[in-house]
Amino acid sequence: MTDPNALDGVTPPERRQRARGHQAARAAITSQIAEQRLPGAVLLHGPMGIGKATFAFEMAAAILSATGDEDAHRVEEQIAALSHPNISLLRRRPKDAKGYYTVIRVEDVRQLRDSLHHTRGRAGHRVAIIDSIDDCNPAAANALLKTLEEPPADTTFLLVSHRPGQLLPTIKSRCHSLALRPLAADDVRAVLSEHDPNLGPAELDRAIALSGGRPRRAFETLALQADSALSSLQTWLADPAQHQAGVAIKLAEVLGADSQSPELSFAREMLDDWIAEEARNAAMQPGARMRLASANELWDKTHTLFADADAINLDMKQTLIAIFDAIRKHVSTTIVPTESL
Repeated sequence: MTDPNALDGVTPPERRQRARGHQAARAAITSQIAEQRLPGAVLLHGPMGIGKATFAFEMAAAILSATGDEDAHRVEEQIAALSHPNISLLRRRPKDAKGYYTVIRVEDVRQLRDSLHHTRGRAGHRVAIIDSIDDCNPAAANALLKTLEEPPADTTFLLVSHRPGQLLPTIKSRCHSLALRPLAADDVRAVLSEHDPNLGPAELDRAIALSGGRPRRAFETLALQADSALSSLQTWLADPAQHQAGVAIKLAEVLGADSQSPELSFAREMLDDWIAEEARNAAMQPGARMRLASANELWDKTHTLFADADAINLDMKQTLIAIFDAIRKHVSTTIVPTESL
């Protein structure tokens, strides 16, 4: 089954099967395998693009190798070809020759459920990977919940989620939760170098700087022009209050020129990350209730502005200007300058 989120030229997770980083999560599952106490479902959650699906296939290979009667190399070969009879994979299905369904449908979940109740094709445990559970529509999520409530014997579900806060609480309660975090710069560098050993130091440094610890974003950076406005946006976000208003206006003009451009999509992710990090920092700082409230308000306002712009085709330049102004206001009214501490 092809990956609807695949990047051209990048090895898909089922063929890679070696995730960089995530040592704590790896140790937790490896210990469970060794002690023969695998949970019925594991929720692998964290930001998109940090290697959760690759990690899921790596752990699936470890489970099948430890519980089956074939050596690890043979198991990995079959997983790479998605031909191992004891592994099931649920992704958004192809709709036609031109694209995919926008969601995982209830009939897709029922098909998975029925296949898991058939006699297994090989000795050992079975593994079902859902990549990602965020794609399930409400009916599919409820059908999956019923399966998790009465799981087939000797079966582990590995659920990949980029947005665990939006999942049904009842699904989360049925899972052993493992949080995966963005990678260290050295790990991102290793992923890129394995992908293309000929990448130059300048390309690597730029991709790593913009990646935010996400290999997927680093790959996306490599596909962009070297003079992309994203580096300027990164500089602006490092200290929005120190720049004159004209800098933000110029950024908005460049990034908002094409509402379908990869640069704009990338910039929206960067803004999301900045606001989310600002909210986390405020939540961990004693006495920063006003800062946290302002960050939450900024998050809601940003998403509302983008949603309105997408829905009724508003001028993206003006949308970005409004968001940049809101960020500057948040910073100037809630963050204490370092020199005054």
